[in-house]
Amino acid sequence: MMQYNSQRPKLIISEYGRHIQKMIDNACAIEDREQRNLAAKAIIAVMGQLNPHLRDQNDFRHKLWDHLFIMSDFRLDVDSPYPIPSRESLSTKPSSLQYPNNHIRYRHYGKIIEKMIDNAKKIEDPELKMSMVSAVAHHLKKSYLAWNRDSVADDIIFKDLKDLSAGTLEMPDGTQLGAATEVLTANYSQGQGKKFNRNKQKQKPFKRKFGTSNSY
Repeated sequence: MMQYNSQRPKLIISEYGRHIQKMIDNACAIEDREQRNLAAKAIIAVMGQLNPHLRDQNDFRHKLWDHLFIMSDFRLDVDSPYPIPSRESLSTKPSSLQYPNNHIRYRHYGKIIEKMIDNAKKIEDPELKMSMVSAVAHHLKKSYLAWNRDSVADDIIFKDLKDLSAGTLEMPDGTQLGAATEVLTANYSQGQGKKFNRNKQKQKPFKRKFGTSNSY
């Protein structure tokens, strides 16, 4: 009669197939310990041939021996070159990951901008500090526009900058940031654009190499 996989015993590690599982079950039934050791080594060799792409790993053979004991349901009593895993080690849950729980005051600006502001507060050179504050203000506006494509007033950006820096960083009166389109394309170099336009103007119109169509 035809047998279906649903009628057969469940494979512990299905990647190795049912034939390897049968070989391990037969090895467990061998009474002579020396013969069991030889059978286990032969099974390890076959398992390695089924996974040649994993041979470059340092612990390749260690994994094969671990899989051998797991597939035998820890019934195989042989001499292993590596520590034999326990049944409890398979059910041990990994330790939970510790995720950062930093409080971000303005989520649309992100955490990096707060670190930039902290570094700007430590700068002692007035000229360098003002240059850093201006760069931070433009970055604030760019981050704001990433969430809201409508234009944002500079007063809001200056207010948020002052709030994030605890009142230590302020822009001079009358300062105006770039327009929304200019801020969003801040990485665009105007010099390169002018150079491209000049090269485009220098291009000559295409001329027919063989004259008009009447010359054919």
